[in-house]
Amino acid sequence: MPILAFLGRRLAIFALSLLGASLLVFAVCSALPGQVAEVMLGDGATQAQIDALTAELGLNRPWTVRYFQWAGGMLHGDFGHSYFTRQSVTDLMAPRIAVTLWLVIFALLLAIAVALPVGMLAAMKRRSWQGFVASAASQLGMAVPAFWAAIVLVLVFAVGLRWLPANGYVPLAVSPLEWASHLVLPVVSLAIVQSAVLVRYVRSAFIEVLSEDYYRTARAVGWRPFPALLRHGLRNAALSLVTVVGLQLSAVLVGAIVIEQVFALPGLGSQLLTAVSQRDLMIVQGVVMFLAASVLLINFLVDLSYAWIDPRLRTERA
Repeated sequence: MPILAFLGRRLAIFALSLLGASLLVFAVCSALPGQVAEVMLGDGATQAQIDALTAELGLNRPWTVRYFQWAGGMLHGDFGHSYFTRQSVTDLMAPRIAVTLWLVIFALLLAIAVALPVGMLAAMKRRSWQGFVASAASQLGMAVPAFWAAIVLVLVFAVGLRWLPANGYVPLAVSPLEWASHLVLPVVSLAIVQSAVLVRYVRSAFIEVLSEDYYRTARAVGWRPFPALLRHGLRNAALSLVTVVGLQLSAVLVGAIVIEQVFALPGLGSQLLTAVSQRDLMIVQGVVMFLAASVLLINFLVDLSYAWIDPRLRTERA
């Protein structure tokens, strides 16, 4: 069946991509200069102590053995153990994953919720002042770094108005209200830049729809401009929009690392930077591999969504 062939092909590409990402992550981390044991023991350590700790950590074994042990463990959720704390990397990452996921998901949803109507307005009113203002605002938003937007929001809403906390995090299970209040500024900071980027793509996609015959037909039979564009144009513009959203996910994840530092959020980004400074390579490998797998999974789901949006692609891509 075409749909099974399409799904099988996508799954094979996804698996090979994961394999390639794991090899790349392991190779880069292994090639970093310096010795983990030397960093852990400090400047006063002797060579014998460094060699002994290196052997204890298993870093003196061939890279092939270490890679297959690490990759094999990941197949059942074991990312190894931290060199410094000797705790499971999976256990260390688990509470931080939730923080980063909340930040990324809410920021992406807010960016889409803002970009869709603003982009449609910019397309429909592109020859009027409303369209000019929408396009100019998106250009300005693209030029604003996420960390700068975060600092401005903190100065206004946390320091000046004292409406929201400036930093920190409270788990959802502890206090839903405090949890939400601590996420507002980080989410808005991350969504500002992403929504500005998405507005440009939404505008372009709907400008193409406005020139299509089916839109003109809908207008001719009595549909008003905005309902006609929403009813007949959204599905046809969805392919390009889904592609852009999938591509923007990686930008959102990178932006989340910066935003977590600004707002002192205990997410994967702050954990990654701390692990890099300590040369705790097992945590670095685990976090980077999780982020890479997340991006690949989203791209896989985006590819499947093409077939759902346009069934013709099931046979064309199979």
